[in-house]
Amino acid sequence: MGVFVFLPLVLPLTAWPIARLAEHRLHPRAATWLLTTVAAVLAVCSTLCLALLMVVGTAQLPGNPLPDGWSDPEVREAVPYDEVAGRAAIPALFAVITACTRAAWRHHRVRRRAGQALAGLPATPVAVLPDTTPYAYALPGRRDRVVVTTGMLAALNAAERRALFAHERAHLAARHHRFLLTVQLAARANPFLRPLRTAVAYTAERWADEDAATAVGSRRTVARAVGKAALISRGAPIATLAGFAAAGPLPRRVAALLGPAPAARNWPPIFTTVGLAAWGAAAGTAISALSSANSAVTLFFILEAATPL
Repeated sequence: MGVFVFLPLVLPLTAWPIARLAEHRLHPRAATWLLTTVAAVLAVCSTLCLALLMVVGTAQLPGNPLPDGWSDPEVREAVPYDEVAGRAAIPALFAVITACTRAAWRHHRVRRRAGQALAGLPATPVAVLPDTTPYAYALPGRRDRVVVTTGMLAALNAAERRALFAHERAHLAARHHRFLLTVQLAARANPFLRPLRTAVAYTAERWADEDAATAVGSRRTVARAVGKAALISRGAPIATLAGFAAAGPLPRRVAALLGPAPAARNWPPIFTTVGLAAWGAAAGTAISALSSANSAVTLFFILEAATPL
C-alpha cells in the first residue's frame, strides 16, 4: 500500500489550473462536464483513501470488532504509517460523511420547501408569484417549473422576458442542479476541490446563458436581461436555488455574452495552455483512481492473509 494511499488526498491540486482556465477557454457545457467529472472521481478516491486508512487505524483500537490477526505485527509492518495516519483518518472520514450528508439533506430540504411554497398555484410550467421583489429561479422536480415574480416580469421587456425563461429552462433541461450538487459534495469530501465547485457554479450559469442566447437568437438581449436583472434583483429568498442573475460573476457573464460565441469543441487542443491543464487534471484523476485501486487491492490481500479461516 505504501505512500500510494495518500496520493488521492493531494492529487486534487492537479485540477486547480483547469478549474481557472476552463471558465474562459472552454465551452461552458464542456467545462461543466469536465470539472464535475474530475471533481466526482477525485472526491470518491479521496474518500476511499480515508476509508482504507480508517480500517488500518480501527484495527489498533481496543475492543474493535475486527479479527485479531489484523493487528498482528506482521500486518502492521506491511501497512506503513498506520499509527498516526490510521487513527487520524477515523475522525476525518466521519467528518466527511457528516458534511456530505448535511449538504445532501439541505439540498433536498430546500427543494421540498420551494415546492411547498408553490402550493395552491396552478400546475403550469411557469409559476408567477405575486411579489414585488424581483427574482426568478428554476425549480427541478417531478414537474420542472420556472418560478418568477411579478416584480421581475414588470422590470423586463418582452424580449428580456423570453431570455429569462430560456435561461431557466436551460437549467432544467440540462439538469444543472445535479452538477452543482455533485461538486458541492466533492468539495466537502476534500477541501482541495473547492475551486472546482466555484468554477462549476459559474460555468453552469454560462451554459444556461449560451443556450438562452441560441433560443432567443440574440446574445445582446440575454446580456441586457442578465445585467438589468442583476441591478434590480436581491436574489431568490430560498437559499441554494440559483437566481437568474444571482449566481456567478455578473460582469464576466455579461462580457462573455457581448463577445463571440465560444467554440463548441468538447476537448481543447493539447498544445495550448488550457489543453495542458486539461490533460494534467485528467492525468491526476487517473493516477488518483489507480492509486486508490492499488491500495484497496493491496490492503484486501494483506488483511485476507491475516484473517483466520
